Amino acid sequence: MQLRVDFAFLVIFTGAIFNTQCDDDDAGDDDASVTPTENAKKKTHLQATNVTVVIISQDNPYHVKLAISLKRDILKQAEKLKNSPNIELLHERWPMTGAWTLLPIFPDLARNEIEFGDTDWFFFCEDKTKVNLQGLLSLLAQYDPQKLLFLGKALHDQEATIIHHFAFHENPKQFAYPDFAAGFLLSKPLVKRISEKYEETRMKMDFSIDVKHEIAKYILDNVDGITMKDIKNLCAGNDHENCITSYPKKSPQCGPSILDSDLFLAIKTCTKHHTDRVPFVKDTWGKMVQYKNYYSDSEDKLIPTIDLGVPNTERGHCGKMEAIMKHATMDSDISNKKWLIIVDDDTILSVPRLRSLLACYDPSTMVAIGERYGYGTSSGLGYDYPTGGAGMILSMPLVKKLVSSGIAQCPSVDSPDDMMLGSWLKSQSVPLIHSHLLHQARPDDYPSEYLSHQIPISFHKHWMVDPYDVYRQWFKAADDQHRKTISQNGKDEL
Repeated sequence: MQLRVDFAFLVIFTGAIFNTQCDDDDAGDDDASVTPTENAKKKTHLQATNVTVVIISQDNPYHVKLAISLKRDILKQAEKLKNSPNIELLHERWPMTGAWTLLPIFPDLARNEIEFGDTDWFFFCEDKTKVNLQGLLSLLAQYDPQKLLFLGKALHDQEATIIHHFAFHENPKQFAYPDFAAGFLLSKPLVKRISEKYEETRMKMDFSIDVKHEIAKYILDNVDGITMKDIKNLCAGNDHENCITSYPKKSPQCGPSILDSDLFLAIKTCTKHHTDRVPFVKDTWGKMVQYKNYYSDSEDKLIPTIDLGVPNTERGHCGKMEAIMKHATMDSDISNKKWLIIVDDDTILSVPRLRSLLACYDPSTMVAIGERYGYGTSSGLGYDYPTGGAGMILSMPLVKKLVSSGIAQCPSVDSPDDMMLGSWLKSQSVPLIHSHLLHQARPDDYPSEYLSHQIPISFHKHWMVDPYDVYRQWFKAADDQHRKTISQNGKDEL
């Protein structure tokens, strides 16, 4: 699904354009005259009990295991300090719609004195982040926790991008936002101020696209212009000996990749792209998957395509997705697969890496994976949805359930396919699993620092890029290595 930027969207996300440069070394300190060394004189000793760690966990066995492992590692480090931080798993403590956007949990963080009364600092990190607890405490001891402070590893957009609604388009590099993989920190007074503002604005917030950028911009816009201070010792992809945090740059490690025969790729296309986008797929990543169909609005025996009897639409494509899901359940050659992956004809991906990722999940259960966006999540009444261009990954039992129950029914053929899928998932209480390795936009739309600690699985769009260059830069080596492995082993295993 392509993002639609209408008036309501602009009101929510764009805001004012800031023309002044931000100094990363001073950003976020509301009193630039107070240096970390001077703050250390004010607060020379910080206990682990003064820190609450929020692990951004997900409600899925694989991710729960990662989060619990991280929690245990931090608590083991704390044993040497004779006191422990409070550690919360996001999906357990706040099992609400949109908790992953973080703003909905701030009222609890700010008001719950029983749980967070001793907390001076809140540290947020992902389930794969590695944390040096003593190093974290030493860092925080340099700062005054009574000030409005926002600390993190800075990311900067290289150019104005649609996923951030072209914010700061005159100079996108001026705005710093946190890399969640490295972790970020908020002082308690800042959390309280954010909570107060959130209660006033929550019903005005509709879409959540990139929470990293959105939370930093929310703080800037709503809390005295506070910006994030770049902390060089919070690391992800830029590790050095003084790193307090780190993030492993490797594909998910869950044993052998799934077999090629376990997945089916459904490629959405239309007549006008039979001669440009489809040939690209067939020349590149399409060679890496045996079981696939090109679903179109017309039959082309040379490709070949399957005409679903659904007219092409300029946006939405829900009717096409519904027809694909129903076709998958009725065709025995597809329904016996473990996974159905629905992609666009301008999705660029690595099938071997996709197969490696799917080894981490149980296809006999109801599983949905994608790059997670949110609609209406701040109100608690909305839902998460897997953005279509990045790839929508569904276990076959889930597809069959959605179809057989009659849930998979589009209001119109041009309803947003990915958003409708998200609403269907919520109706069945199926959590959407987020993978940051799936991308709705082009590589240029993401900071190089952010991509530096990833082994990505997909990107999307041919707009103002050569898709062959994107494939060669990001995915060809993985595909070539897979071919080499097959040649050496004589079988399709990774």
